[in-house]
Amino acid sequence: MEKATLIEMIKNNPNAIAYIPNPTEEIKLLAVQKNGLTLKFIDNPTSEMQELALDNNGRAIQFINDPSEDMQIKAIKDGWVNLEYIKNPSEQLIKLALNQAGWAIKYVQNPSEELQLLAVQKNYDSIKFIKEPCASVQEEAVKINYDALRYINSPTYQAELMAIKNNERAITFIKDLDQPKILKFLQVNILIIKYVMDKITKAELEQVLMESLAKEDIDEKYVRDFLNCSYIHKNSDLMPLDKIMIIYKYGSKKAKKIAVDEKLKML
Repeated sequence: MEKATLIEMIKNNPNAIAYIPNPTEEIKLLAVQKNGLTLKFIDNPTSEMQELALDNNGRAIQFINDPSEDMQIKAIKDGWVNLEYIKNPSEQLIKLALNQAGWAIKYVQNPSEELQLLAVQKNYDSIKFIKEPCASVQEEAVKINYDALRYINSPTYQAELMAIKNNERAITFIKDLDQPKILKFLQVNILIIKYVMDKITKAELEQVLMESLAKEDIDEKYVRDFLNCSYIHKNSDLMPLDKIMIIYKYGSKKAKKIAVDEKLKML
């Protein structure tokens, strides 16, 4: 086949190089320029061919034996997913990928605490790719988004507590929910009451509120959430409590001040 015909063929379909016996240097270079992944069809490619292939498509790194650090960096800059094709990547390379997307942690064997943190700080849900995330990593992830709790097989108690404080819906992701946990969780987020109404008594809830509202450093949100919680009110069939009276009896100065302010807003 004539050279001009081959060149035209490669321009139209670079993958055609797979069917050309003994392609010339020119044909090989043209093919990888048009489609870097055609590097897989080339035996013993030159460094120029490898570089051109990477310029076209970072995924071509998978067809390069012993790529240089610069080649690896080029591949990662083209896309974090290319970390999958790099054996024993350096920490610098891993961080480069994680700075693009935390999900790159899925391609890292036994990541350090630092790398785990980088991953969840970039994308909280990348924790699902970490087999046994460190306690600090769990807490960082749920602090960003309570939803991270769903991806942790064995969450620490502190991570659960932080997730609950972040959002009451986190309670739906807790597998071993026992009575002591329920009462403790109510102390950090009263709004979980709607999920545990049938699991606690009025006396237990009152005890929780007595301890929580008495704190001088009580979270303002907690008091406002309690006052606005529709599941607790004096005419409720399930949880009949006079919220204003509860705060009057047990609340700290700060709790009472917040309660007055909240009531004034309703006038």
